[in-house]
Amino acid sequence: MSLISIIKDGTSFLQFPNLSEFSEISHGIFTRKNGYSNAPYNSLNTSYSNGDDIRKVALNRLAIAECFDGNELVFAKQVHGAKVMSFSKKNTSVASGSYDGSPECDAMITDIKKKSLVIQMADCQSIVMFDPVLKVVANVHSGWRGSIKNIIGQTISAMKKKFGTNPNHIISGIGPSLGPCCAEFVNYQNEIPEKLWTYKNDSNYFDFWALSSKQLCDAGVLKENIYSSEICTRCNTDLFYSFRGEGITGRFATVIGLK
Repeated sequence: MSLISIIKDGTSFLQFPNLSEFSEISHGIFTRKNGYSNAPYNSLNTSYSNGDDIRKVALNRLAIAECFDGNELVFAKQVHGAKVMSFSKKNTSVASGSYDGSPECDAMITDIKKKSLVIQMADCQSIVMFDPVLKVVANVHSGWRGSIKNIIGQTISAMKKKFGTNPNHIISGIGPSLGPCCAEFVNYQNEIPEKLWTYKNDSNYFDFWALSSKQLCDAGVLKENIYSSEICTRCNTDLFYSFRGEGITGRFATVIGLK
């Protein structure tokens, strides 16, 4: 089954079919279309930090927020690390809205309703997770550096430790990102640990989609509960931003939250 295409209030986004079955959550992978930004950020750019007009970015973020019926968007100051932030009902100190006030991390977890976690990408992966038993959601930013550090596994460990999640219950989706067709690492011997070279083809291209699926399974997520979109951002710059393909460009958003 393919990703589900939705247009709401003039804004287009996609949903994972395995997560769309749950009425307790709202989620979306937003394309670059139907926004306010001009080239090279055209048009639904969500990042304040890449040179775009901040007034237009604010309008883009508002358009996304309006798709979630009053949920507050919670952004991360992404640094290509492995820090995981948890926002629980017991600790409601959640940064939102302003980029400068956002927590420095690359994964967020919450059990708080009406808080939608946002990850921004332009080739990196967003991995969303939902524990339907304990009602916990997570959103993970995993580029090649995050993959090396196994931020996926660290996020699931935090879900277990801080929220009591059983990984067997997690429903997960891997969003559009740089595919094995385009993920070339000429200097991989200096950048990628040798234990991960099994994800390289006969040339210098790596399959980070397969690696993320393996990391999810290794952390206890059932294979049948994982949906990988397998859409390459560089091959589809009409729909998504791609740093590899475009250089100066915008960032598209993946969002998940409890209603």
